[in-house]
Amino acid sequence: MNKPQNTVLIILAFFAIYVIWGSTYLMNKVAVGELPPFMLASIRFISAGILIFIIGKIMGLNLLISKKQLANTAVAGFLFLTFGNGVVVWALKYVDSGFAALEISAQPLVVLLLMRFFDGKKIKLMSVIGVILGIIGVFLLVSQKEIISKEGTLLGVIMIFACMFSWGYGSLFVSKADLPSNYFINTGYQMLTGGIMLFIVSLSFGEVWSSPTVWSGKVQLSMFLLIVFGGIVAFTSFNYLLKTVSPEKVATSTYVNPIIALLLGWYFLKEQITIQSVIAAIVLLTGVYFINTKRKLVIYSRFRK
Repeated sequence: MNKPQNTVLIILAFFAIYVIWGSTYLMNKVAVGELPPFMLASIRFISAGILIFIIGKIMGLNLLISKKQLANTAVAGFLFLTFGNGVVVWALKYVDSGFAALEISAQPLVVLLLMRFFDGKKIKLMSVIGVILGIIGVFLLVSQKEIISKEGTLLGVIMIFACMFSWGYGSLFVSKADLPSNYFINTGYQMLTGGIMLFIVSLSFGEVWSSPTVWSGKVQLSMFLLIVFGGIVAFTSFNYLLKTVSPEKVATSTYVNPIIALLLGWYFLKEQITIQSVIAAIVLLTGVYFINTKRKLVIYSRFRK
């Protein structure tokens, strides 16, 4: 009786990390145009964490966790949110939202390499082909002079790569760590601890904070969507999937995220989509497919009988 229900939950969770997260690049790009990046990310995650605890209390969920679980949620909050997301938001000041999403589409490649390094997982032939294609796709993406020549863009690209490793290691850590059994509460603690660390980072960088009442309407709407859907809904779905399916499958959200982000950035922000970016996207996503496919590569010989 539980299997159909679990299947529906898994499908809905994948929809959240595919489509909703694909749109967060646009929302972050809009908000970071007016707000300091670490302040933006801090408000987003602290607000989402508090809302989760309020909803959890109303639902009668147990909010108490062990010291070890609190420490693990703080580590996950740092890897995913403080560094993994906060620095991406900072990079969006210099990098187009669609470009950032396309760069992050190489995430499965990073996860695969980290699993090989930390877990000793053997890389199959299909995955090797995927890695090669991924490297070619990334090279095509970041070698565009008309994009990289913009001030601050190269540094933004490099920092996004660092964030990919943070997210990749975080995915492996969460899949094995002792965390709160309730995915909703688990998300709340990660949001709150990650947001508090972002608050400290924001203060250390001397960012000037402002009241939401002085934000423009588009920034207020973007923050609401980031907190409720990009934060609570999508991140809870992400944590649920990390405990339900393999990290490689969760990383396949990068199939859809860049396409959603590219289209939204082009339509709403008039961001440029170059032919080379399209080719890079095709090569990258083909590589991601090879990394995640379970099919075996069969080489046929004309002498085979």
